[in-house]
Order: sequence, then C-alpha cells, then structure tokens
Amino acid sequence: MKIIVIGSGWSGCAAALSAKKAGADVVIYEKTDMVLGLGNVGGIMRNNGRYTAAEEISALGAGDLINITDSFTRHKNLDFPGHKHAWLYDVNKIEPAVRKYILSKGIKLKLISRVVDVKMEGTKIKGIYTSNGDYEEADAFVETTGSTGPMGNCIKYGNGCSMCILRCPSFGPRISISKCAGVEDLHGERLDGTYGAFSGSCKLAKDTIDKNLLHEIEEKGAVVLKVPEEDVNMDKLKAKVCQQYALKEFAQNVILLDTGHVKLMTSYYPLEKLRKIQGLENVKFIDPYSGGKGNSIRYLSIAPVSVDLKVNGIDNLFCGGEKSGLFVGHTEAICTGSLAGHNAVRCSLNIPTLTLPTNTAIGDIISYATSKIHTKEGRKNRYTFAGAEFFNRMKEKGLYSIDREEIQNRIKNTNLSNIFNKKLV
Repeated sequence: MKIIVIGSGWSGCAAALSAKKAGADVVIYEKTDMVLGLGNVGGIMRNNGRYTAAEEISALGAGDLINITDSFTRHKNLDFPGHKHAWLYDVNKIEPAVRKYILSKGIKLKLISRVVDVKMEGTKIKGIYTSNGDYEEADAFVETTGSTGPMGNCIKYGNGCSMCILRCPSFGPRISISKCAGVEDLHGERLDGTYGAFSGSCKLAKDTIDKNLLHEIEEKGAVVLKVPEEDVNMDKLKAKVCQQYALKEFAQNVILLDTGHVKLMTSYYPLEKLRKIQGLENVKFIDPYSGGKGNSIRYLSIAPVSVDLKVNGIDNLFCGGEKSGLFVGHTEAICTGSLAGHNAVRCSLNIPTLTLPTNTAIGDIISYATSKIHTKEGRKNRYTFAGAEFFNRMKEKGLYSIDREEIQNRIKNTNLSNIFNKKLV
C-alpha cells in the first residue's frame, strides 16, 4: 500500500509518520528544498492549551515530532502577555533533525517536487503530476499544502510578496490539490470580510540587536518593550492570523522571544518606528525580509472536510494542517496531520476511519472547526489550543490541563492509547 503526502510542513511530516506506522509505504512531495515550511520560523510550543494537546497526541502514539521540538527547546515554562508555560524551540536547528528522522523511518522524501495536478478515476484520485512532468500513483493521498501563497494572493490581500520562508518566487506557487480534484476551496475572512489574514510574527537578526538587550532576551527567553505612545496602532490586531495574540498588549508593546533568531510578535512593524525603541536602533528583519511593510497572507485555501479529515466528495483524499481548517499553530498541524495520515491507511484498507472523540481537546477542536467553517462568522475566526475562542471553550469544557497523568488517563479512558502506533497493514 502506498500513501502520497503533498507538503512537508509539520502536518505533512506528522501525516507521513502516522501512515508509515500504520504500515504503508509513504512518499512525501515537497516543492521547496526544506521540510517544515513555516515551522522554520515558528518556535512556540506547549503554550496554554497546546500543552494539553501535545500530551494528548503523545498518548495517542504520535508524539515523535513533539519529542523532537522538546529536545531543541531553548526556554521552558515562559509566561508573556496572554500566554502561560510556553516552550521555545530553536528554529535554526529543528529542520535538519526532522528531515533525518523522517528519512530514518523509511519514508521517501522528494524535495523540489511541486505537485501541480491529479489524475481522477471517478471520485478517487489515481495519481499526481509534478511540474517536472513526473507521474506517480498511490492508494490514498494526504494534502498538507497549507494556505499561504501564491504571490498573487499576498499582493491582492496583503502588502505584496514579503519574501518569506516559503519562497514562492523560487519554488513556484502553492497548488490546491483538492481543487485540482474538483472541490472548491473555502477561505478564511477578516472582520471586514476581506479574505485571508497576515502571519503573526517576524524574525530579527540577533547580531543587529544591542548586546545588553540581546543578553536579556537570551537569558529570560521573553522580553516586553514599551512602544512609543505615538506609534501604538490597535487596528493592526484585526488583520492578524493569530487571534490569541490580538490583545492590546501586543499593540502597546514589542514582545520579543528567543527562538534561535529573535521572534517579534507582530505581523509587521515599520522599520523606522522599530528602530526608535531602545536596543533596536540598528535592527534588521530576516523573515520576512519585508517585515517592515508586510507579511505572508494565510487562510486562502481550506478544503471542506469531515471530522475524520477526509475531503468531502473525494474518496481517498485527506487533509491536515491549515489545509484542513482555520487552525493556527504547529501543535494543531501535528495533531491534524497525524489523524489524516492514519485515516488515509484505514481508507485504503476499506475499514472505518477514526474520529477522535470530543471529550479530547484534539477531537473537539477538529469537530468544532469543521462545523464553524461553514458559517459566515465561523470563517472570521481561527481555532487554536493557545488562545482566543477555542481555548476558552477548552477551559469551559474542562479539557485544559497541564497534568500529564490526567491527560494520559483521559486518552486511556477512550480506549485510544497508542492508536497511532498500531500497525494496520
């Protein structure tokens, strides 16, 4: 049995691992020369309800990638505005480690291989075509292409191509595989009805930061600096993808995190204004390069899926990550990708797919987001374990916990312990 995964971000890697554990031969197609995509500029794990989800997915048997991020953690149990007990992994070290791990499991990784179309056989995908003209067939497919790009969308809905880590000009535009298969994409919206949302943070070069400030950032992990009164802009919070950061503190202050580079917790910040802040007089953006003007635009390509993450109307296509819903974050991508990869194998075996119960945080967020995206108001929200609407729901339902044993018992009580580690083929 063969499963093809399109896209190698956190979700694609998780899907490949769970499909491989279930017994399939797995091939990943990735259009760039690196795995992890936006994970190369992320860095935040285990903050707020993501701690709960990280422990749930580990108890379910798909904690491989959580273990890797844990092993590259620079700071643990940090608090910053709106967030508790965050862990920060080193974005400069994570990608080679994940790539080696994927390959060590016998997963085939095809880099610089952009999938551009599919061959259909009724309501099933038979095979995929690449931009180089290659063709490959599989029993089932998992799409984890994300929702950012191509350049035209960042120009139309943002402030232009910001030259981000995804590098569309070099490696080509994102292609919606579900749309190629005949299913129309859904789109996230902002409060004013405009499509998409700006990515939520930038990266600053450490060498361009005052050495005393840099020492404080590296020692503490998180530093909050006051924004000059004349530069406070509350309106920019409405455009952010990460609604868990759409708090007044993120407009009134510059929040800096040590993730290998220095993570600036705002979508973009005019360079001349940023350099007015003490310690940042000579600062330079390194992702996106146009961080003084804009950032990448996301949530422009979501496939309609059911709670098992199968694409509606296509018999053998599953989705994970942002492609599967209005999800925010690496933990969310790992959780949805793990389920999508596992269910792709179940689908190929003609056995019932797995739906995670809503008395788990992971099952509940998938169920909740899947229903909400079909409403006008629901498309204006984002869903994350880390804050905003869904984290409040987690707390109200008693799903939020940082007690590892309690979380493991929760999964045990569903009879799903280690389910993603069980071989099906």
